[in-house]
Amino acid sequence: MSETRETDGGKLSLSTPKKLELKKTVDGGQVRQSFSHGRSKTVAVEIKKKRTLGRDAASAEKPAPKKERPAQPVPEVVPVPQEPVVAAVSAQDLDDAARSAGIVLRELTDDEKVARARALEGAKQADTEARHRAEVEASRRAEEQAKLQSERDAAAKRVALEEERKRTEEEARRKAEEQAAKRVVEVEEEGASKPEDRVDPRRPARPVRRHTPVRRDGQRRRGGKMTVTQALDENERVRSLASIRRAREKERRAAEGDLGPLKIIRDVVIPETITVEELSNRMAERGNDVIKSLMAMGVMATINQTIDADTAEVVATEFGHRVKRVSAADVEIGLKGEEDEQAELISRPPVVTVMGHVDHGKTSLLDALRETDVAAGEAGGITQHIGAYQIATKAGQRITFIDTPGHAAFTAMRSRGAQITDLVILVVAADDGIMPQTVEAIDHAKAAGVPIIVAINKIDRADANPERVRQELLQHGLVVESMGGDILCLEVSAKEKTNLDKLEEAILLQAEILELAANPERAAEGVVIEAKLDRGRGTVATVLVQRGTLKVGDILVAGPEWGRVRALVDDRGRRLDEATPSQPVEVLGLGGVPGAGDEFVVVESEMRARQVTSFREDRSRNARADAVGRSTLEQMFHDISAGEAREFPVVIKTDVRGSLEAIMGALDNFRSDEVLIRTLHAAVGGINESDVVLANASKALVIGFNVRADPVARDLGRQVGTEIRYYSVIYELIDDLRAILSGMLDPEVREHTVGNAEVLEVFNISKLGKIAGCRVTDGVARRNVRARLVRDSIVVHEGPISSLKRFHDEAREVNAGNECGIGLENYHDIQPGDVIELFEVEHVARTLQTS
Repeated sequence: MSETRETDGGKLSLSTPKKLELKKTVDGGQVRQSFSHGRSKTVAVEIKKKRTLGRDAASAEKPAPKKERPAQPVPEVVPVPQEPVVAAVSAQDLDDAARSAGIVLRELTDDEKVARARALEGAKQADTEARHRAEVEASRRAEEQAKLQSERDAAAKRVALEEERKRTEEEARRKAEEQAAKRVVEVEEEGASKPEDRVDPRRPARPVRRHTPVRRDGQRRRGGKMTVTQALDENERVRSLASIRRAREKERRAAEGDLGPLKIIRDVVIPETITVEELSNRMAERGNDVIKSLMAMGVMATINQTIDADTAEVVATEFGHRVKRVSAADVEIGLKGEEDEQAELISRPPVVTVMGHVDHGKTSLLDALRETDVAAGEAGGITQHIGAYQIATKAGQRITFIDTPGHAAFTAMRSRGAQITDLVILVVAADDGIMPQTVEAIDHAKAAGVPIIVAINKIDRADANPERVRQELLQHGLVVESMGGDILCLEVSAKEKTNLDKLEEAILLQAEILELAANPERAAEGVVIEAKLDRGRGTVATVLVQRGTLKVGDILVAGPEWGRVRALVDDRGRRLDEATPSQPVEVLGLGGVPGAGDEFVVVESEMRARQVTSFREDRSRNARADAVGRSTLEQMFHDISAGEAREFPVVIKTDVRGSLEAIMGALDNFRSDEVLIRTLHAAVGGINESDVVLANASKALVIGFNVRADPVARDLGRQVGTEIRYYSVIYELIDDLRAILSGMLDPEVREHTVGNAEVLEVFNISKLGKIAGCRVTDGVARRNVRARLVRDSIVVHEGPISSLKRFHDEAREVNAGNECGIGLENYHDIQPGDVIELFEVEHVARTLQTS
């Protein structure tokens, strides 16, 4: 920059200005920092100097020399290129420089001053930005250099450690080989030594104890757990080999582009309810993560808390898994096998159910076919439970018979017998004809959709009329062949064994038409006909095999019970190894008494059997709880609390499940609005001590049907006063319970009008009060009756008569047309014209009507 100015006629000019520049104000360096656990880091540092301008810049104080560290190596300084900057010089400095040179400058205009100030401000800003960029670039290059140096040092350490390890292993292996060779030489030289002192050259050498590798700087690598003293040690610690291996593996995966293990998508099975822990296990996720997901949904649940299936499905979906919903009832899926192929089926014996009215000869007819005498062994001459038998005909063919009770209480048994049968033999007595249970049996057979064969029994009697039976069958839709229908009808006699062979031929003919077949080469399936609890044999279930073969040792599931088959017994008491289709057998080995009519199936494992029975028990328990709850809330609780119903508690024990069902069905018919029977406990088996204790606590009656109490229960019942009643015929039990409930009913009050008397005059007697002078207009006026005072057709008083007089004498009764004096007890508001109605009350015992 130069200016010229003319003054006093002489030419003036500025001398060449000195060079202006910004000196370096920042010196860079590197310092190594040490941290815990053997980590270190090299960082870049800056040393700032004070910048001076003007003439005194040369005389500014020089910075004090840095104190060198003897142990710290001097880091390599990377030169940082600096951008050229424009020096900023103030106007005052220029004026001073001009005056010192003897030059007089002209005054600047305002615009020039503003332009100069603007230029100075821009120069200052450019200088600041250039300095900042230089500092950032220097710091970045220093960091890159430190990182590169750290990686070089780490790689050198890894190589050194690996070489040291290989050298140590090689030295140990060499020493082991030398020692082994030395032992071989010693064994060969000491041939006469003791056997226990000899060394087997084939025996591997004892492993040499490895020493901790020593680093190049003479320090040993730390081993074992770190103590407090070691943690506070200021000496530099090195990185562990495990950490180095992890870092190396991480670098390798990063170089190969491996982002880590991929998330595994699983099929999560979710039942109706599931715990949080079980859900996390099935998803293979952390329990805390599952709980956090639930909290985000607003569900506060712990690890052991149960959540519903919908919530579990949402959680599993959020984690990216596939959900498969299952129900508790799914355990029964696949329990029954698939349908058999037609080529696998072979012919099987027919299952025939004998049905009819009570005492029409069903069991006697079956005895004649079996040539046995079962009817004589039945209590009361009637069948109390279902019996199943199998007979062989003269042609070698087999027929399975099921005998059902005919009493009205065994409706459920007859229905069950009709459902498991192939055809029905309807037994009708020739002398009685169609009876109520005969009609019921016809309805059950029609509902089951099975063919019917009519057997008109007792044709040997003098009053037998088979033609009347055929006519009565027409009223119920059964048209026999002799009348143009398709129902087979035979006249038989169980007592004289008449036409029994024709009955067998009719059964086989009908079975041939039905083409009955089953596959015996599969797991057994069937139905429980009857079940009971035997003291010596345990649970005994009479089953009918419908398809497959039941063998000893099979795992059987029957209703809510399961067990392993211990023995199979046929209807004649013989032990069997297996039971084929259509064969009834007794099964021993179940854990409890199943229900009559329950289906049974053979499963592959005990685990499956436990799962199925557990589900069925829960379902049955819930159903009973719901039923009891509804009955208690809606009917029993309301009636009993209001005093409208009285209950009679009982404990019932029976021999078989079918009898228990019949008794419970009969008790349900006794339910009324005033009295009811409350069954505290009903089960199969003998009466034990717990039954008596339960009955004593509730003041209940213990009923045993075809069972007896053990000595302990009998003595306890005698001591505490609990009544135990035994029955062997069901209608006797039903009649006694009906009589008990009838006695609990309030008697019926019946009112009979005796006579009427009209009040003519009222007399006031000091000792007796007011006496009504009356004339008997109708009937008779008696002393020991009640009176009802009627005034203007409204009853104003009702009560007993205190006195009845004829003139001045007491009278027992006064006939119509005569006058008398009548006094009412505790009532004296009698007026002429009133009418006294005389009546008597009669209490009549009531009888419980069954529904």
